[in-house]
Amino acid sequence: MQEPRAETLELTLGGRTVILETGRIARQADAAVLVREGDNAVLVTVVGATEPRPGIDFFPLTVEYREKLAGGGRIPGSFQRREGRISDGEILTSRLIDRSVRPLFPSGYAAEVQIQATVFSAHPAADVESLALLGAGAALTLSDIPFDGPVVGVRSALHRDRTTVLPLAVERDESTADLVVSIGPKGLVMAEGAARSVPDERLLEHLLTTIDLLEKPARLVREWAQQVGANKRAFEAATVDADLERQCVEQCESKIREAIQIASKQDRNGMLREIRQDFVASVKQTEASQQPEQSAQPRDERMLEALFWKLQKKLVRSAIVHDERRLDGRTCTDIRPIWGETGLLRQAHGSALFTRGETQAIVTCTLGSPRDAQTIDTAQGTKQERFLLHYNFPPYSVGEIRALRGPGRREVGHGNLALRALTAVVPSIESFPYTIRIESDITESNGSSSMATVCGGLLALLDAGAPIATPVAGIAMGLIAEGDDIAILSDILGDEDHLGDMDFKLTGTSTGITALQLDNKIGGLSRDVLEQAIRQARAGIDHVLEKMRGILAAPRELPDHAPQVKSLRIQEHMIGSLIGP
Repeated sequence: MQEPRAETLELTLGGRTVILETGRIARQADAAVLVREGDNAVLVTVVGATEPRPGIDFFPLTVEYREKLAGGGRIPGSFQRREGRISDGEILTSRLIDRSVRPLFPSGYAAEVQIQATVFSAHPAADVESLALLGAGAALTLSDIPFDGPVVGVRSALHRDRTTVLPLAVERDESTADLVVSIGPKGLVMAEGAARSVPDERLLEHLLTTIDLLEKPARLVREWAQQVGANKRAFEAATVDADLERQCVEQCESKIREAIQIASKQDRNGMLREIRQDFVASVKQTEASQQPEQSAQPRDERMLEALFWKLQKKLVRSAIVHDERRLDGRTCTDIRPIWGETGLLRQAHGSALFTRGETQAIVTCTLGSPRDAQTIDTAQGTKQERFLLHYNFPPYSVGEIRALRGPGRREVGHGNLALRALTAVVPSIESFPYTIRIESDITESNGSSSMATVCGGLLALLDAGAPIATPVAGIAMGLIAEGDDIAILSDILGDEDHLGDMDFKLTGTSTGITALQLDNKIGGLSRDVLEQAIRQARAGIDHVLEKMRGILAAPRELPDHAPQVKSLRIQEHMIGSLIGP
């Protein structure tokens, strides 16, 4: 057998050369791309089932990003000296890839797809996460799996007031903004990152510049795939039974219109549940009453529920865009009522209860010594983290029963967003020599629970005596786009997130942005939508900051039961007397 021939593509990003290679490694996968940049190497593979599993009514996409410590010349520190379970950092990168590619699969696609990104070689200063993201978008585009690519994503730093893509570690450390941005054929697909209270307009400019810089690499990947990629599998979405759809409209439309005017989430969902169950029961009763020669194949209950959900989605979106009426009666720019308190947990060093509408969090702040900092091992080395934030989402917060198995990927992602939001204002170790752990337990949820964590976390820090001069608040923005008609929503509900086209979380101080996370379901967002969303979010953040000042406006004294740190300065000539000759 002859040695296989490799097909390569060379990209220039941030002044560095990135080489994509396919055709030589992992040839039994549907597609595999080896991404090289300098001393770094990341292998990304994609495999997709040809048919969905029976009974599947969702898209089972899984993404696994893993770092081999051998790639950094390191031996794992575990007892067995093997890599263990996936780390939080690897989960976060897996989520970045998932959120970048998921919107570009066809609507209704339900065949399982697995993406694996393995870091085999990593320089300590390199951005291997971006290489994995580039490889995932390229591999899906090369494969025969239905996918409207390419997706090109990369890290982008605002370094010395200039946009730098694929930054080195030192450039990230010195930057005022650190984002990961992904684009598809229609524009911006995903963005996430942190900033040091960068003014809104400057951060938007940085984001748009990054999008422009990614358009040439995206074009080159698309042309490469046309030359060496596979033909896409045929896929047709399941057809809808027109008679059944008409029956759903006739039986349910007026009732749904009435239900979606109920402001309470529980009452509204209860009424919608009854309407849906009545519709399913009536269809099944009709089938049962038919003569054997008239009866067709029994309707799948999931298919009936999907028809109902499609109608509900259409009516809710129409009410928002055309009637300017949201599910809870608010206008597009209204923020839900906010209330809260601090100091409710007396043995915690700091605590806060933050409530916005039907979303609520109990947040604690615990202070420890520098020795309590978390040690994090990666292929690129070891680092210490003195500021920690953990987010918990128990099932009772949404009235559900579910097994308790520890934090899932969503919880890790939400916690990381809140951590980034607050990092910009956490005091330095010189001014506040503590390890700080924030823990947020969501006690009620109807959208924006990560933003409740940001607000509650800031109040808990103040309650613990942390010297914070510039408070941070957060808000989640949504979008409903019906043709040329759009509605941008402030402080979205859970159903507005689920039924809408965008989830754009922004956090900031009174002077600028500290973190953002943007996902959309329509494959791209225009500059006008981004500008309006950020401008509308600024008004919301300022409103929330004012409400938070009414709860606790300034840091309290350090609690008596918190660890006490005392420092003593001695004259230079007396150091020898203190430590000995």
